[in-house]
Amino acid sequence: MAKKTTLHAEPRLRTGSGVLKQMRREGWLPCVVYGKDAENKNLKINAKAFRELLAHSTSESFIVNLEIADGGTDLAQLKDVQHDPLSGDPLHVDFLAVDLKSEITASIPVHLTGEAPGIKAGGVLEQGHHTLEISCTANNLPEMLEFDISKLGLGDSLHIGDVEFPKGVSPNYDPEVVIAHIGAPRVEEEPVEGEVVAAAEAAPAAEEEAPAEA
Repeated sequence: MAKKTTLHAEPRLRTGSGVLKQMRREGWLPCVVYGKDAENKNLKINAKAFRELLAHSTSESFIVNLEIADGGTDLAQLKDVQHDPLSGDPLHVDFLAVDLKSEITASIPVHLTGEAPGIKAGGVLEQGHHTLEISCTANNLPEMLEFDISKLGLGDSLHIGDVEFPKGVSPNYDPEVVIAHIGAPRVEEEPVEGEVVAAAEAAPAAEEEAPAEA
């Protein structure tokens, strides 16, 4: 299961573009925590700590403990990050307040394991999904979904209904959706003999018609 990281947060009482720019210059990252039964909270977190958290996470669908100064701790799921279009640095973060009992949805990266006999036979691995949307409680949120392809022969497919998901995790897809497929090897067609001769005869003619360089 995914580890929960603690981020220290402080309330931000003022808003506006000028205030937010000053906040970022001081090393803070503005964020908001919202939820169905919770009042929106405007907060700020340490920008460096959040960038490091993103860099070491397998996906952006993770859970954090927001330790709010003078306000307790909120369990929250990262929902959206606005990035600077030039530098790529985070500009603003949206968190969803969650609890341990309610289900959440998240997009989790897929990692294929094992050696498929179909690949050894010359087949090509075609991965249909690099991430999958799943539903689970916060305590059951996985960091990654690993699926074994060691039984796939040439032309075989691995479907959602063929694999076992971690306990408490449900895929939000039809069982027939393809995760991976071993396709036939790509073979380049050799030119027909007549076409080779025609191409060879056309080459000198094309060179003669080319205009001379000044």
